[in-house]
Amino acid sequence: MPDLKSERRSRPRVAASLPVSIKPSEGEPITGQTRDLSMSGIFLYADAPILEGSQLEIVVMLPPQLTAGEKRWVCCQASVIRVTGSRDAGPLGVAASIRSMAALPEIPG
Repeated sequence: MPDLKSERRSRPRVAASLPVSIKPSEGEPITGQTRDLSMSGIFLYADAPILEGSQLEIVVMLPPQLTAGEKRWVCCQASVIRVTGSRDAGPLGVAASIRSMAALPEIPG
């Protein structure tokens, strides 16, 4: 019988491929793409190396499933808990725990 991992997430996650802007606490801003996210965590693919334990500022537009029906730009403060893959094999997978999240103001267009 296969060994099933117990669910450790505190909130349900939503599968979503969304562009993100990432600012590590050290280094230059980079871009990436989410795989899934919740109000307490995110898994994304980064276009440049990110180290486990890093502190990140992530800007992303949350999907309606996480915002009571409307898309919303947010800025998240997050801690990297796991990095998967190898830069030689494509984008790196980054799992991060979201410490705080703030809605960004809408810009009238």
